[in-house]
Amino acid sequence: MSDKKRSDAICCSRLVTGGLALGVILFLAAVIARPFLVGEGMEPDPAQVEQAKLSLITDTPEEGMQVAIRLARLGVTETQPDREVLHSLRPEYASDADALIASSHVIAVHFQTVAAANDYWR
Repeated sequence: MSDKKRSDAICCSRLVTGGLALGVILFLAAVIARPFLVGEGMEPDPAQVEQAKLSLITDTPEEGMQVAIRLARLGVTETQPDREVLHSLRPEYASDADALIASSHVIAVHFQTVAAANDYWR
């Protein structure tokens, strides 16, 4: 690989990683702020109440991985709230290796966030 291609690949990798980190921060801010954005006289959706209970602080790395998976799933359902559309698209991405790798990457980024919040369980 030429130095130019290697440099471009590193730059692209940093851009994607930085963009994902920003996305994670914005998503977490939305999840945390959402319960406070419910208007007066409105009862919060039970799903919103459950989301508000989500904490990055866990006792073990295994629990942290479950939080990371839950955050990734919440991101998908927040992005596509229409369950019918969400489920109709599943066969397309379920057999797409790139989509599955991308979803694994999202979970890994969330796990990095949870691990850092827990001081890497030291």
